[in-house]
Amino acid sequence: MPNENPPVLTGPALWSAQAHLPSVLGRQLTVDRAEGSYVFTTEGRRLFDGTAGLWHANVGHARPELAEAAYEQMRRLETYHIFGRYLNDRAVELAERLAWLSPIEDPKVILNSGGSDAIDVACKLARRHWQREGRSDKTAILSREFAYHGLHAYGTSIAGLDFNRAGYGTESLVPETARVSTHDIEAVERTVRDIGPENIAAIVSEPIQGTGGVNPPAPGYLEGLQRICRENDILLIVDEVITGFGRTGHMFATERYGLRPDLITFAKGVTSGYAPLGGVLVAPHIWQPFYRDSSDTPIFRHGATYAGHATASAVALRNLDILEEDKLLPRVTELEQLLARELHGLTARAAVVETRVAGFLGGITLTDDLSAEAVTDQLVEHGFITRPLRGNTVQISPPFITTDDEVRQLVAAIDTVIADQEAK
Repeated sequence: MPNENPPVLTGPALWSAQAHLPSVLGRQLTVDRAEGSYVFTTEGRRLFDGTAGLWHANVGHARPELAEAAYEQMRRLETYHIFGRYLNDRAVELAERLAWLSPIEDPKVILNSGGSDAIDVACKLARRHWQREGRSDKTAILSREFAYHGLHAYGTSIAGLDFNRAGYGTESLVPETARVSTHDIEAVERTVRDIGPENIAAIVSEPIQGTGGVNPPAPGYLEGLQRICRENDILLIVDEVITGFGRTGHMFATERYGLRPDLITFAKGVTSGYAPLGGVLVAPHIWQPFYRDSSDTPIFRHGATYAGHATASAVALRNLDILEEDKLLPRVTELEQLLARELHGLTARAAVVETRVAGFLGGITLTDDLSAEAVTDQLVEHGFITRPLRGNTVQISPPFITTDDEVRQLVAAIDTVIADQEAK
């Protein structure tokens, strides 16, 4: 019989994110400093950051240039809001820089505090677009199975990971959402026909699924998704929160896959995690109706206190400089090739089902008798941080400043841990 009144465990006052708390209490690692590709715990451990935090520490940790950018900005102006007729100069400068880098021609830039914010804005704007167009039935937002789009209300509702939608009273916090096949474009077409394109506002897709298991797109899939959207008057929202700003060797994965989306969401790599900032790149046919000089021009009723935060914007601008000055995008291409070669060697292990690499993103899928969580836990004892993801997958996504030797050492440690686990 299960214990009907199990003891309540205690621990730090801080509630850990996305954690089964009884499983982590008592064995949490507290990071108190970092340098380059390494983090250090309060217990004195030095750990290679094989995930770049949560996919974001692209230029490495504790770079003085970014600390100085924040300090100098705060001395002059910590921030000022961008509501109504007010702007701050750093938000304006960052938006111009992002518009210049954008794969969407002549975009407007909506700034906010992160990726989950950006998804909420993009989905709201998609629905607002069709309402303004007089096509009020176009409200449904479609996303892919295994997709992750943050955990705000919209991100939770369009999640392709069922465990992120469960437990909130209904299948979705926001109604009128549905999932489509991750790899089968013909199945996507059937779903669109079943729902009716006249009812669909947008399809949201990561170019490369991250949290869903590091899943590169099947050949022709993204191009097919774009075609379906164009043929059926459905907006295409590309979620570049993980892939944006160099993770695939391009500034945006949209360029790698030759896409022309209506909206692009971004965050993480825009500041390399040094400040919370995200946003949406908006195509002209979406933004122009809100800019017409007319008394009946609509207002997009959205805004956040820290949208266009001046210090976060200053950090983003300096981070973009570093990506260029240190030639980190070409370096990512080199690292992708090396990682692919090294991970392929693991497929000789019976416990390794498959390895996947797209950009400087890697996934190792294990057989069911070997737990990805056990492997990632054991890797910490060898000095390396990785993460377990859906599909019994070990995730790798180190900073762009990672050396060739560090890639080899990381993969060698994974090989050793898998071999040890296989021998048990």
